[in-house]
Amino acid sequence: MASCVVLDWEGKESGKATIDLKVAKEASAVDLMHRSVLRQQAHIRQGSASTLTRSEVRGGGRKPYKQKGTGRARQGSIRTPLRPGGGIIFGPKPRTYSLSMNRKERRLALRTALMARITDLKVVKDFGKTLKTPKTSEITAVLERLGLEPNSKVLIILSNPSEVIKRSIRNLQKIKLIAADQLNVFDLLHANYLVVGEDALTTIQEVYGND
Repeated sequence: MASCVVLDWEGKESGKATIDLKVAKEASAVDLMHRSVLRQQAHIRQGSASTLTRSEVRGGGRKPYKQKGTGRARQGSIRTPLRPGGGIIFGPKPRTYSLSMNRKERRLALRTALMARITDLKVVKDFGKTLKTPKTSEITAVLERLGLEPNSKVLIILSNPSEVIKRSIRNLQKIKLIAADQLNVFDLLHANYLVVGEDALTTIQEVYGND
């Protein structure tokens, strides 16, 4: 169990919150998170790279020159991999890069990654509820009030982000918004800071804490 200070929109302390998630053993935690990140990145790969073998290259139906008398090495086709424009030996073909990892391991890796970042986590009460219209400057201002370093990568986790908040954040290159029930290990570990809405902590506990 970890205890967090809850801050308001002005960056002042307004209470306490706790989060209790089961994590992996210290001996296996790093390996588990590493495998989860590799799996996530592997699933992003399209696997659509494809080259032509000598049987797929167009042309080459006749012998380019006679067998003997030219002084050159014998050639049976212009599609040979030894000639420019010929086929490719052992080139890439469409494939899947997916890696297997069972559900319990995936969820354990996610909980471990989240609890590992607890010191970089800022809990904010009613994040963005006062915003009536999209305003990027308000988001950057509140991050400064929370004490986050300028130009740092920030992951904002909200239970049900409104369209106003989404439009306020979308122009900020180093700030990413994600729903509390759609967390992933890569984003949790990639960000310098995590900013979590107080209601999102409850969602995280409900979604990921029942294993």
